[in-house]
Amino acid sequence: MTAVVTDGARGGPGSCGQRDDAPGPASAQRPPPLVRWLGRAEYEPTWRAMQHFTDAREPDTRDEIWFLEHPPVFTQGMSGKPEHLLAPGEIPVVAIDRGGQVTYHGPGQLVVYPLLDIRRLRLGVRGLVVALESALVALAADHGIEATGKRDAPGVYVGERKLASLGLRVRRGASFHGLALNVDMDLEPFRRINPCGYAGLEMTQLRDLGVELGLQEVARELAPLLCRSLGLAWDGQWVEDRGLSPSVRSGPGPGRT
Repeated sequence: MTAVVTDGARGGPGSCGQRDDAPGPASAQRPPPLVRWLGRAEYEPTWRAMQHFTDAREPDTRDEIWFLEHPPVFTQGMSGKPEHLLAPGEIPVVAIDRGGQVTYHGPGQLVVYPLLDIRRLRLGVRGLVVALESALVALAADHGIEATGKRDAPGVYVGERKLASLGLRVRRGASFHGLALNVDMDLEPFRRINPCGYAGLEMTQLRDLGVELGLQEVARELAPLLCRSLGLAWDGQWVEDRGLSPSVRSGPGPGRT
């Protein structure tokens, strides 16, 4: 399954195709990413905000990572097939511009959008996917859970059950969309679809694996792991909603009070 869609990069068609293991410049030489908490945010305006941010980037634009949850919504990737939507019912379906098939977002699922200049980070597309998966695997390991990624089916799995999904878009050498980690949610809507295009794929979540943490607590744990995996500095700072449209954002931030 293709979980990443790539457009032409700023430096030409090969600029995102560097070696995935090529080290980037030392993280201390770059400012840490701006890490935002958006609370519960409507899907479509958040998606449009990601597009706008990516299209407006300059070579020195600071990277950002957005943490949030969405109200119930199915999203259908560019290669999505309608037969994987079994019975969406009252939950809206939004056709979007990421890779992959259909998935579900809803309350209790931590969604993370890494808005990164992957060329500046010297990350290939595969390297970006592996970095995101590795951070999730590390988070699970911190709680005694053995999780793994799968090269032929991007995401993070515990046994044969899927804990987190990945779907990305790379445009002009910059990434948007991202990952969705099931924390403490109603998993029933996943039975209304073939998740990520796989009939019968079972989903799981941190709560069912014995991790009783709220969404914001998980966000606090995951942010430094993501930065480390991506080769970014982590300064422990969170920005709550600043600079985004009020139609996108709601809710308090996860940073320490």
